[in-house]
Amino acid sequence: MFLPEDCVSTILSLTSPQDACRSSLVSSTFNSAAESDVVWERFLPSDYQELLLRLVNDNPLKHPTKKELFFHLCNPVLIDGGRKSFKIERASGKKSYLLSARELSITWSDEPMYWSWKHMTDSRFAEGVELITISWLEIHGKIRTQSLSKNTAYSAYLVMNISNRAYGLDMAPFETSVKVGNRVSYGTACVCRHDEMKQQNVDSDQTMKAKVFPGNEPIPSERNCGWTEIKLGEFFTGEEDEEVNISLMETKGYHLKAGLVIEGIEVRPKD
Repeated sequence: MFLPEDCVSTILSLTSPQDACRSSLVSSTFNSAAESDVVWERFLPSDYQELLLRLVNDNPLKHPTKKELFFHLCNPVLIDGGRKSFKIERASGKKSYLLSARELSITWSDEPMYWSWKHMTDSRFAEGVELITISWLEIHGKIRTQSLSKNTAYSAYLVMNISNRAYGLDMAPFETSVKVGNRVSYGTACVCRHDEMKQQNVDSDQTMKAKVFPGNEPIPSERNCGWTEIKLGEFFTGEEDEEVNISLMETKGYHLKAGLVIEGIEVRPKD
């Protein structure tokens, strides 16, 4: 006995995008059911209509089926005047955001002697920012959990690069924190890999580095977009709407540093 196609579509809508694609190989009935708008609308974020209104230079009418729209949104799209990037994860349909440097709170970023805002050809955003020189560095980003997928473990990353003129970024670990509501977790991270660390003042710096770097801090890893990322922390979204505050700071050494290039902070479902 075979189930009607609409029943199969309803069943598939309760699975995952990955499972629906796999089931399309079972039979012609499953293949047809797996193409249904009933299935793919369930996989789209519940607020996808509102998100479409926030798109920059994109027309959702170009994607006549919900499946086509789903896979279109699996690639990053600009929203909110180009200050954020949004996408959904292909396998799960979970939401991810990249907050541009302009969307972050960066101490003294409006002072040209400390920071330089510029167009970057390898960035999806109109501009990024490079650290000219500073002794006190604070970077903060925030997002509400209602913008993310509910009941999901997330990781936060600083998306960055190190310029050729960099110095002072390897003197001590940077402090990181992720706060959700009144819950906060702290950590440390290195913004440059040990093989990239500058060799200036080797004799005086080597001893200090051995003391301040225990060796287990997160270090940057390469992304497929040409940037690197450093993990800032993790958090979990429940059912309630709460504000998530994410930060990277180096404020205790009072030594000059330069060459940190920032694209933004990404919040994505934990691997």
